[in-house]
Amino acid sequence: MPQKKPPRGPERYSVFLNIPYDGGFKRLYLAYFAGLSAFGLIPRATLEIPTSQRRLDRILSLLDECTYSIHDLSRVQLDRNAPSTPRFNMPFELGLAVAQDKLQRQQRWYVCETLRRRVNKSLSDLDGTEVHIHNGTIKGVFAALADIFVRKRKQPSVQQMYGIYLVLSRSLPAIMRQAGTTDPYRPRVFRDLVLAARAEQLRLSR
Repeated sequence: MPQKKPPRGPERYSVFLNIPYDGGFKRLYLAYFAGLSAFGLIPRATLEIPTSQRRLDRILSLLDECTYSIHDLSRVQLDRNAPSTPRFNMPFELGLAVAQDKLQRQQRWYVCETLRRRVNKSLSDLDGTEVHIHNGTIKGVFAALADIFVRKRKQPSVQQMYGIYLVLSRSLPAIMRQAGTTDPYRPRVFRDLVLAARAEQLRLSR
């Protein structure tokens, strides 16, 4: 099977971000934005998907557009709302990325988790895969990203990532207000956070 050509232009810097969208994850949501931007990378996510498009088709298209994907499996426990159900979206999207890697030899996928060894129980098919543990902390996410992208030429410090995080944290209320929402997981908020993180990264690199 012929190998697919690597992406060019902005796509080569794109990272598909597969994370839970809940209030308890907001700090880590911003941490991923800050850390990826510090590396000169661009977060992409299903939040970009227009409601008029079939979600699965767009997820596959997004994965195809990105050189990297990061899959955070922190939310495998049952939720509190009836009926109590585990969330399958994150492992499902990880499976799509793994399949794409096997078929096209393009996608570079990475797994993150809060608790060490939980993936061995929740998704034993990943045995032998390195899982990056962030312990549910901002600096843990930064350390995980530093390990994932250790071979990239650009190597920001945890302090530089945290500086971008602080700017995003301060900017988020205004960004949500301008978008007319209190939900940080809205398409416009996502877009404006990407732009704000990029602007701060460029300012720091001058």
